[in-house]
Amino acid sequence: MNYELFIAKRIIAGKEYKNSISSPIIKIAITAIALGIAIMLISVATTLGFQHKIRDKIAGFKGHIQIVNYDNNNSDISTVSIDKNQDFYPSFNGIDGIKNVQVYANKGGIIRTPTDFEGIVLKGVADDYDFSFFKEYLVEGRLPDFSLPRNKEIIISQSLANRLNLKLNDTIQALFYAEQSKSKFKSRKPIIVGIYDTGFEQFDKTMVIGDIREVQRINGWKENEVGGFEILLDDFDTLKEKNDEIYSQIGATLESVSLVDKNAAIFDWLELFDNNVWFIIIIMIIIAGINMITALLVLILERVQMVGILKALGSNNWGIRKIFLYNATYLIFKGLLYGNLIAFLLLAIQYFFNPITLDPKTYYVSTVPVVLNFWAVFLLNIGTLIMCFVMLIIPSFIITKIHPSKSIRFA
Repeated sequence: MNYELFIAKRIIAGKEYKNSISSPIIKIAITAIALGIAIMLISVATTLGFQHKIRDKIAGFKGHIQIVNYDNNNSDISTVSIDKNQDFYPSFNGIDGIKNVQVYANKGGIIRTPTDFEGIVLKGVADDYDFSFFKEYLVEGRLPDFSLPRNKEIIISQSLANRLNLKLNDTIQALFYAEQSKSKFKSRKPIIVGIYDTGFEQFDKTMVIGDIREVQRINGWKENEVGGFEILLDDFDTLKEKNDEIYSQIGATLESVSLVDKNAAIFDWLELFDNNVWFIIIIMIIIAGINMITALLVLILERVQMVGILKALGSNNWGIRKIFLYNATYLIFKGLLYGNLIAFLLLAIQYFFNPITLDPKTYYVSTVPVVLNFWAVFLLNIGTLIMCFVMLIIPSFIITKIHPSKSIRFA
């Protein structure tokens, strides 16, 4: 056993193979593992980045859960009002994990300029609205001042401003359909006090944020009438559970809709990213495993005489196999170390400098987002190590076929 330990230490230290035939094979195997784990980590980090960024943007525009009237027919336009005075407003009693409850009312309209026009959705909000999302993406100006008795201030998107040649502090003309009006349309002249740019073109191109009191006046609603309530959660992963709890506490004429149900097509698209990541992980592990199997076989074949000598000295097959498996595990560790360093370096560059950009019309983001999850990194490394080690057990059986008398004949 002392001979085995001595040789194992020599092998693991790399002193026996620095100038051997197997040296380039070992380097190729380490490189394959390093590139494999780097690609897997980058794939997982960017996928999580896409999913988190896009769902956060949707929540910023619509909240995690919306409470609306059943008769609203799942429309983004608030056609039927509900009473603001609800038991769950301004806070839900008995439900933890709710960050904020805020009122809103949406109204469809048209912004008209001397040369062009665009359809918009005026989202009216109140002073209870959480503006942290729009603060993050505000590129010019400020947020509306809800302390004003008649607040005509609005914020619009950069893309809408570019299409209509609008700028900060412009007074615009907007038309809104109003059934109770004799002319069926009501004109308003809001003032642009802020411009935001989220890169989410689907919402940026139409969404205008203003005061809910203006929407109430256009619709002829009373002060206590609103289009609905938006619920912001502390943890997105509890969305389904909280939606069920909220639904059980609201009135029979009200309905709670999660942003996943409201935007099913987008979230179905995001789920496809998971399938792609699993495919990449499986392929990379297989490639890394095949390279390690090749390296192990070369190591064994190059040391056939050594194996024969160890067997002649009384070592058993499993003891000799462990020497080579320990060495292979050491090589896997080296590959994982280099791969993690490469992945973290590339992800850090993208996170801080954003050199890789995307078309927001297609991907809903302007740059590749990155999110590192400790457990994802840990499980990928441990999983790769275990899978590669398991794949090496079977080829190590070749040691049992080596006979001492034949292997040391030409030693």
